[in-house]
Amino acid sequence: MKKYRKWLALALASAMVMSLAACGGSSAPAETEAPAETEAAAPAETEAAAAETEAAAETEAAAPEGAVDLNSMSVDELIEAAKAEGDVQSVGMPDEWADWGSLWNYMSETYGLTHGDVDMSSAEELQMFVTEGENGTKDMGDVGYAFTSQVIAEDLTQGYKTSYWDSVPDWAKGEDGKWMVAYTGATTFLVNTDLIEEEAPTSWEDIKNGSYKVAIGDINGGNAQGAIIASNFALGGDLTNIDPAIQFWTEMAEAGRINSLDIVQQNFETGEVPVGVVWSFTGIPYSKNITNYKMVANTPTDGAILNGYASVINKYAPHPCAAALTREVMFSDEGQTFLANAGGVPTRTDVTIEGFDASAYENAIPMTDPDAYSKACEEVVTRWTEEVLPLINQ
Repeated sequence: MKKYRKWLALALASAMVMSLAACGGSSAPAETEAPAETEAAAPAETEAAAAETEAAAETEAAAPEGAVDLNSMSVDELIEAAKAEGDVQSVGMPDEWADWGSLWNYMSETYGLTHGDVDMSSAEELQMFVTEGENGTKDMGDVGYAFTSQVIAEDLTQGYKTSYWDSVPDWAKGEDGKWMVAYTGATTFLVNTDLIEEEAPTSWEDIKNGSYKVAIGDINGGNAQGAIIASNFALGGDLTNIDPAIQFWTEMAEAGRINSLDIVQQNFETGEVPVGVVWSFTGIPYSKNITNYKMVANTPTDGAILNGYASVINKYAPHPCAAALTREVMFSDEGQTFLANAGGVPTRTDVTIEGFDASAYENAIPMTDPDAYSKACEEVVTRWTEEVLPLINQ
């Protein structure tokens, strides 16, 4: 596809040159045309011009038509442009996840933006960006930390650094703001204590010794991958060796103890998922929102990771300024408070939030190397698909 676009850009550039020559020939004196022998005598100049044309064509092809440089805009300019766009469409940012609902309400009440979301996994979000290409219908998404390498490698997003750029750690932001992590979350066991006979698990050892089924969600999503990596640390592994986790989950599958349902609130609410491994920023809101059962959210004592999700702005977003303004608000004091109240750990280093106690997650291992984490997640997906999934489907 990239090679095709490059060829197409060159072809269009050539066609434009030919068209201009044909349409404008009568307006230029004949003597201004370069003699054939002059062209032949300066091959270096001809090659340089061709290279310049190619570079210009590639640059034009790489940038969306009418694209704005979001990083060149002031916040006030961004606000006015976003209001003019009037709408922001997201993927993977439903109201109940990390309490995005509070963010969307704020965007509506403060800036008059309408909003719609289609919930999907991180992999599905980026695939939609790729598939729709220049005909993009979605403005932004929220993808697992492991997917930030793909975002850069495939050039899927446009940058916006926010006015809080300097108070965001280096590990939590990509070049030119092509991705930014506004929050992290800790591995959490969300347990329906009305539906299991044992005590609510507080460790992976408790999970291993239990009799209930455990859900972790779609293996292509960041939640499931994070759950497996967290269990791996508890069992003595690390990002370069996931054998302990694969062995553990193989045993769980053989015992029929893996629940294949997704870890969305509805499945906990109906009782179909009695135990699930989620992030704190979903486990804590779910435990508060579900009232028909007694729910408990515990961070495992023997293996939890602290991992973030990154906001990404589609390279071909139909409402880029609204998306950028949404990210601006995510990193504001209000936005960071929304996330903290939902069980997330704010990324900004200079914000103090009343009632938020970061020490609750002090034993969680932070993931700060996106390449290493991405590589581990890729291996998790491959080995789960090959070694664990067939056992679940028996």
